[in-house]
Amino acid sequence: MEIERWERSEEISDAEKKLIQETWSRVYANCEDVGVSILIRFFVNFPSAKQYFSQFKHMDDTLEMERSLQLRKHAQRVMGAINTVVENLNDPEKVSSVLALVGKAHALKHKVEPVYFKKLTGVMLEVISEAYGNDFTPEAHGAWTKMRTLIYTHVTAAYKEAGWA
Repeated sequence: MEIERWERSEEISDAEKKLIQETWSRVYANCEDVGVSILIRFFVNFPSAKQYFSQFKHMDDTLEMERSLQLRKHAQRVMGAINTVVENLNDPEKVSSVLALVGKAHALKHKVEPVYFKKLTGVMLEVISEAYGNDFTPEAHGAWTKMRTLIYTHVTAAYKEAGWA
């Protein structure tokens, strides 16, 4: 089976790291709303993902999701983890350890299929590029695509370590 092109980790250049960090600083200034928007779009586009969340797995109404305290808390955790990765792009060991913790928790404790990380990072790029279109130049999009790959490859490596096939 051939690995999709974006699943092969490409080195993120220093200029791309700076671009990711600059773009992210504008996104993170509004992290709660952006995080909630990402999760709502994720659950609307991939309703099967809600099965892993007992608190809101039966919610279909986006307004109800938006008001859910549990969804907001999870959005904050997601955005916080991404923020830690972005802040530490120049420290590969820190990035690896943060994403390994995320991957292992989702593999062992929550039993989330790893494909959902691929889907979530895709939704993240969609929401950010729509909300911050002026900042999301083709160069920024390319850098963020590499960031998406970085997240996915590290998280799935942790799944493999945790015994997932």
